[in-house]
Amino acid sequence: MSRKDKVNYYLDIADAVSHRSTCLRRQYGAIIVKNDEIVATGYNGAPRGRKNCDDLGSCLRDEMRIPQGQQYELCRAVHAEANAIISAAREETIGGTLYLVGRDGKTGELLDAAPCKMCERFIINAGIENIVCRFADGEYKSKKLHDLVYDDDTISRYL
Repeated sequence: MSRKDKVNYYLDIADAVSHRSTCLRRQYGAIIVKNDEIVATGYNGAPRGRKNCDDLGSCLRDEMRIPQGQQYELCRAVHAEANAIISAAREETIGGTLYLVGRDGKTGELLDAAPCKMCERFIINAGIENIVCRFADGEYKSKKLHDLVYDDDTISRYL
C-alpha cells in the first residue's frame, strides 16, 4: 500500500470537515495549513446561535430557485473558507495554504470546488499564499495568492 501524498491527505481532512456542514445545497469543508500543521478548520453553516437550514428542513435559496453563485446575501450560511479564517489568528494564516472540498448536499458528489469572489477577498486579507481545491477523487487544482491579487478582474467588469 502506497502512502498518500500530503496534498490529498489535507484535502481528505477538508472533506471530513465538510460532513459537519449544515447546508442542504452544498457542503464545503476548508482547512488552513501552515508549516505542515493545521491551524484552523471551517465548514459552511449558519452563524453561531442561529438556526441552520438542516434544522429548519428548508433552504430559502432553493425555495426561491436562486441559481448557484447568485444572491449569497439570502443564504443563512457562512462559507467554509470564511469560518476557517475567522477561527485563526492572522499570524497563523499568513503564508499558509487553504484546502477546500465541496460536495452536493443532495447527492454527496464532489463539486469542482472554488472560493466565491467574497471568500477570495477574505483569503487575500488573511495572507494565505495558496489555495488547493479538489475537483475529483485524488485530483485537485491549486492557485497562488499572487494570481488572485494580480489577475483580479472584478473591478474592470463594473466600469
